[in-house]
Amino acid sequence: MKLTTLVRTAVAVPLAAVLSAAGLAGAVHAADPVVSRGITIPAFYTPPGTLPAANGALVRTEPLPLGLSLPGLDGQALPGTATRLMYKSTDSNGAPVAVTGVYIEPSRPWLRGGGRPLVAVASGTMGQGDQCAPSFALQYPLTLTGDTLSVGYEDLAIYRLLSTGAAVVVTDYVGLGSTDRLHTYVNRLDGGHALLDAARAARSVPGASITAASRVGLYGYSQGGGASGSAAELQPSYAPDVNLAGAYVGAPPADLTSTMKGIDGSALAGALGWSINGFAQADPVLRNVVDTNVNAAGRAALLDLSTMCVGDALFGYGFASSKKWITSGKSLSEVIAANPAAQASLNAQRIGTLKPTTAVRVVTGTQDDIVPHAQARQLAVDWCAKGANVTYDPVVLPNLGDKILTNHLTPLLTDQTKAVDWIADRLAGWTALSNCWSMPIQP
Repeated sequence: MKLTTLVRTAVAVPLAAVLSAAGLAGAVHAADPVVSRGITIPAFYTPPGTLPAANGALVRTEPLPLGLSLPGLDGQALPGTATRLMYKSTDSNGAPVAVTGVYIEPSRPWLRGGGRPLVAVASGTMGQGDQCAPSFALQYPLTLTGDTLSVGYEDLAIYRLLSTGAAVVVTDYVGLGSTDRLHTYVNRLDGGHALLDAARAARSVPGASITAASRVGLYGYSQGGGASGSAAELQPSYAPDVNLAGAYVGAPPADLTSTMKGIDGSALAGALGWSINGFAQADPVLRNVVDTNVNAAGRAALLDLSTMCVGDALFGYGFASSKKWITSGKSLSEVIAANPAAQASLNAQRIGTLKPTTAVRVVTGTQDDIVPHAQARQLAVDWCAKGANVTYDPVVLPNLGDKILTNHLTPLLTDQTKAVDWIADRLAGWTALSNCWSMPIQP
């Protein structure tokens, strides 16, 4: 195991990417390196001025040293060989966007018939600072400095997927890692497009054993569950060339109105700031709501949060209330509910309005109060009503603590073995049997 790369240390370089005075516009670039909370972002992550025309087309690649690896008996490193990549996608406004990520060619062979398949992984919430990107978390599983804290908690699931013999591609999402804009947190189209285009990009990575014919699985929990669910229902129209075999959709924030209420005042309250920043950047209607209603304290918090990772936000803004950020003293949810145009914009982010043509497995903790259980269950109901092949699998646990993340995070771990096995079965070509018939009696 290579311990020398496990912890990343800060490098003091003058700041070259700053937000606008309101803290809501994208990054502004100068010739100097981009620095986020003391971490220098490699030049690889700065997009070029012109992007390829095709979605999923590679822009550039380079070797990525995995922070956790072992020497194999045959000379190949375990769990595989990683390549950092930048590829072209399309954002929620229909514009071209550069997205970064990682492709990992596994050392273990695929032994379940057919060619090697691919799993496209959408990570759970990592933050909004570029140093929080999942690709960094694979190189540096722990980033701990005096300015930022990031933990690669998704690395376990990624390595377990690689152990099946499937290749894995991980998206950094739009604006996370790449330095041209803020990360558009929980944006339905950005997340779904970035995940599907990562699957496309993986085919062209030098040394990759997968092809356009390879079966593809989607895997995500929490923010990643939303991206996986969005990608599953967008695939027929956006990426019919991706040979989709199944999608694991864990704890998906399918209804952002409900999810905002769950996050507000919780340990993960900082995530509310990330969603505000991202939507204010991409959506003029929501930008106007922010400009009109957010007070000076809120603007300072949004600017601060725009470069934070999850660890920073837990310590800096845990249990914060959006009421302190709004001039009227109302919560953000109340402000949006009172504005029909803003509510319509948020409703447009709803996952569940389209029918996935692949098998989907929806998992939700029955006690989840951060990404509320009821709205995740409703996603399964909505897809079932459209005739989709849905496996709904609620995780029944006791209440492990209100608003402190335990009810949300525990199913991530307790369900992981079943999640990996379910995806592996789909990649092997086994048919999933829908249990939509059982929804009336399911919690």
